[in-house]
Amino acid sequence: MFELAKELQRDCIEIADWSLCKVLLMNDSQYPWFILVPKVEGARDIIDLNDEEQNELQHESRQLQHLIRDVFSPYKLNVAALGNVVEQLHIHHIARYQNDVAWPKPVWGTFPAKPYRNEQLLKLIEQFNLTE
Repeated sequence: MFELAKELQRDCIEIADWSLCKVLLMNDSQYPWFILVPKVEGARDIIDLNDEEQNELQHESRQLQHLIRDVFSPYKLNVAALGNVVEQLHIHHIARYQNDVAWPKPVWGTFPAKPYRNEQLLKLIEQFNLTE
């Protein structure tokens, strides 16, 4: 049975449940940072998904990237699946700007997270209509 990794439960807010993936928001208001997590038990790498799941992951990733671009107009979109700390397969989708606090460095571990305030979070979720 699929269960979201403890680290992702701790650090993220679940904002949508798509056909293959849970859509999470990293609770760090410094960057629009979303994570797709395929609901496939034991998946650590993309090749652990079958062909149909890989195709759906690509579809959902493109959908998320378009939403991020439409809503946030980033300078650059960072999309990555590393998994060195959290083994469960998850794909980061991060809107980056030349004036964000970590630019041009990676966002991981550069600065401590600044959690969203409730009003920020509600506005972001409303603005980022995540219906499939």
